Amino acid sequence: MKPFLKINITATVILIICFFGILNLTGLSKPVRNFIYSISAPIQENFWQKGNKVSDFFDFISRSKSLGEENKKLLSDNQELISENTWLKELKKENEMLRQALDIELQKDFKLILAEIISKDISQDFILINKGLKHGILKGRAVVTSQKALCGRIDEVYDDFSKVMLISNPEISFDAKIQSEDKDEVYGVIEGKTNSALYFNLIPQDKEIKKHDIIITTSLGGIFPKGLLVGRIKEIKQDDVQPFQQAEIEPFFSLKDIETLFIITEY
Repeated sequence: MKPFLKINITATVILIICFFGILNLTGLSKPVRNFIYSISAPIQENFWQKGNKVSDFFDFISRSKSLGEENKKLLSDNQELISENTWLKELKKENEMLRQALDIELQKDFKLILAEIISKDISQDFILINKGLKHGILKGRAVVTSQKALCGRIDEVYDDFSKVMLISNPEISFDAKIQSEDKDEVYGVIEGKTNSALYFNLIPQDKEIKKHDIIITTSLGGIFPKGLLVGRIKEIKQDDVQPFQQAEIEPFFSLKDIETLFIITEY
């Protein structure tokens, strides 16, 4: 557009504005005003619509900005709620585990620290938990489930983590016995055979053992507290040539079904 034409349009607009200003100040009759309004109506409508569009545009920008800020706040609030909900779920799970421990009087018998499993190395019969030196964990402590089932012992301790050697590890062996009210108790030694395999060895041939007999720890050797659940006899292997019987044990715990464990710090 040429500069001269732009000046003419600007001048025309100013004149129209002045005209309507004078019109409102003068005492023209209603018929005259009506005539003038009818002629000028298309022009006024055009300016009004354009003015509304401009106004609507800036109003839209303003509302969009406001909505953007509200969305950011809602997103932030939603993230906080998700975080809080996750924390509450973890707290509920922890409280449930502690309640289970109380139900079987686990906390009455032992001083415990609750920990979560953060990684599992089944092939080497080790797991990693999220508690360490900072939490009072020491090497050699027994690790159990809320049902009082023995899982293993603390093998390595770091500031915030600990490595647990499972009872199925070949490096672990400890004294155990068949749970029975008879005076003639049956004792033996639990030995790990990797990949969750567990055996009850050194059982005298003259002792009667049965499938599904329950094996528990004893205080002999001082490795674990007495009375912890080890497993149930799955299969009995007898050989008249050998002086001892052997039984395959099905452990009472399964890593597929647990996420939290207890470390026994005192007993």
